[in-house]
This record gives sequence, structure tokens and C-alpha cells, in this order.
Amino acid sequence: MIRAGSLIDGSSGSPRKNQLILVRGNRIEKVTEGSAQIPAGAVLIDLSAATVLPGLIDSHTHIFLWGEDPAKGGYDDNILKAGIALRAARATFACRRALEQGFTTIRDLETEGAGYGDIEIKQAIAEGTIPGPRIFGATRAISTTGGYNLEGYAPELDMPKGAQLVDGPVEARKAARQQLEHGADWIKVYMTHRSWVDKQGNLVSQPTLTLEELKAVVDETHGWGKRVACHAYNGIGLQRALDGACDSIEHGLEITDAQIAQMQRQGTWYCPTISPYYGDWAPADTPGGRRDRARAAVHEASFKKALNAHLKIVFGTDIGGMPWTEPIAQEFQRMVGLGMAPMDAIQAATSRAAEMLDMMGEIGVVAPGAFADIVAVSGDPLKDIGILEHVRFVMHDGAVFKNEITK
Repeated sequence: MIRAGSLIDGSSGSPRKNQLILVRGNRIEKVTEGSAQIPAGAVLIDLSAATVLPGLIDSHTHIFLWGEDPAKGGYDDNILKAGIALRAARATFACRRALEQGFTTIRDLETEGAGYGDIEIKQAIAEGTIPGPRIFGATRAISTTGGYNLEGYAPELDMPKGAQLVDGPVEARKAARQQLEHGADWIKVYMTHRSWVDKQGNLVSQPTLTLEELKAVVDETHGWGKRVACHAYNGIGLQRALDGACDSIEHGLEITDAQIAQMQRQGTWYCPTISPYYGDWAPADTPGGRRDRARAAVHEASFKKALNAHLKIVFGTDIGGMPWTEPIAQEFQRMVGLGMAPMDAIQAATSRAAEMLDMMGEIGVVAPGAFADIVAVSGDPLKDIGILEHVRFVMHDGAVFKNEITK
């Protein structure tokens, strides 16, 4: 039994005071007023001085990435200098790190050269071997020749690639089948790759899969009852992603008004991942620096347009691209700073993300029948969203993982 001083249940528009949450096994059985009688034999966890929320959901992570700081070798260092055992150990750390910060569910969108490791880490968590959140894994991801790292090495070298590369609809469909066969919950497709600023100052992104290739992936994936996430910065690649009926746009740095309208019509989810685009900028007077600054500028405008259009926005960080030592919840401050109401930001990381994951009513809410994923903070995140960077209580699947509030 949990006594909540204030309860933000993930779906309601306002918090409720003095609530009792009855947990039986790994599910929430009942949520009642605090004056209700406590069942005989129940163990009471007193969070009456705290704000209680559903376990948080990060809809865009990479547990097999260890940061991409250029000064530390950048992306390539993850693949070239860490063996699979070290990468698995780091992924284990990442999962613990997510859980201790109150993120009880993650959608992990590609293992970056670590094969089907996310599904195996998911199995280790499910069997109780290691602690970690509920994982929805995308395994290897899909791009095209010339469409993913590692790049820039001598052409005679056969370098490993971070994603599974395909050319043509037949190869694209086969890759989706392979990944689904090996347990992918989502399929991740890279619809754009490198980007730059042209002579007119516009952000340009190289498209990857053709529309026919993407349609083969989407058709196959939807046939398995699964969904497709499309990494798309802007331009031709983003348009192909929408025309190919992808289920979520990842990043979406620059979205036109017409594309916003198309996302509204199609019910496309938007996972903006704002935070990564403010770190590791190249010097301002270099092509890379101009690109980095353009990305952030157009991203802010697109996020605000998405808000005004009431697109279906979910919380995602791209953590892994940023070091796992950084606070995952920093994204809340980015979202609220660009105009999102605190309650909307919280729902983007709870009930709204649960809906995208086809887990509505089971995760992302504190309600009867839901899994007992419950977190708490000291203070009111509706007044200071930054408080969510300091989660002090975590229950996952009915078991207390962290408790810095009651002794």
C-alpha cells in the first residue's frame, strides 16, 4: 500500500491529494481516497510528503551507446574499441541507470552494431538476472549503402556498420523479417543520414531509403502487428517517411506546415529528442558548426509548430548518443522551455508514450489493472519540472527498487 501526498496519475489533467494505492503482486489493484481503510496485513509505504507519478517512459534510447563526444573518439569509438562483452556490461549499467532515475520503460531504437543485444538484455531483465526497465527493442535498424556509419575509412577496408544496410525493396523486406524473427518489438529505419547547410543557409539532409523500400519494410512490419519508427531530420527523407506510412518520426528537426498537417491526418507520433542537439557543437565558423546551430534552430521552430498543431508528442532523449551519466529527465526542461505545459510533458513520458507502445492502461498510469510502476519526487514537478531529475522512489513491477524517502 502506498500513501501518496499528491498523485499525478498520468492521464488526469490535475493531481489528486492524499491517495492510497493498493498494489497486489505486480499490478495496481485499487486507487482510493486516503481516508479509506488500509487492508489488514498490508505493508504501508508512506509517500505522503511526496508527489507520486507513474513510472516514466523514454521512447528513444540506445543502451549500447556510450556517448559520442568527438574528443573521446565520437561514434566510431563505440564500435571499434569496445568488444561485445564490454558493450553488454555498459548496456547493463545503462539499464540500471534508467531504472534508478525512474524510467521503468524504454523504447531502445537500435543497438548500433551490437546485433540483437537489446533483446537479450531484455531477456536478462525479465528473468531477474539484472535490474532494468521494461524494454521495447528495435534490434539492428535499417539504412542503405552510403547511409550509415562507419564511414571515411580506406575504401578497401570492410568496416562494420552501425545498422543493417539494404538496397532495394526485396532486401528491405528481408531485413525487416530477420529483425522481427529475432524479437524486434519495433523496426527502426533511417530515412535521412548526413546533413549540412547549403549556400542559402538551409539545412539539407541526405535521404536514404526510397519510398518503395520503406513501403516494403512498413508492409512487412505491420503484417507482424508491429510498428515502424523513422529517423528523419527533414526534406525528402522525412517526406518519404510520411508517404510510406511510418508510425513515428524520430527527431523531426525541420517539419513543414504541410508535413505537420499530414502527420495530423495520419496520426503519426512525434518523438523530438531535443537535448542532444545542444551538445558537442563544432566551432561556429566551420561547416559542422553551422550545421549544428541550424539543427537546433529549426528544431525549436518545428517543436513549437507540433505543439500548436496538437501532434501526438512523446518524450524521448536519444540517451546513449549523450553519455548515460547525464540526467535523462533533462529533456523535460527542454520541452517545457519551448512552450509545453508541465502536465503535457509528463503525459508525453507516461500515458501518451504508453499509447504509442500499445500498452495503454498497462503502463504510464497509476490506475487499477496497470503494472505497479510507480515513482516519487520531493516537491511539485508542475511548478518545477526539473524536480523530475531527482526521482527518490522507484517501484518497478511491484518491487521497490529505490527508496530515499521512507526509512
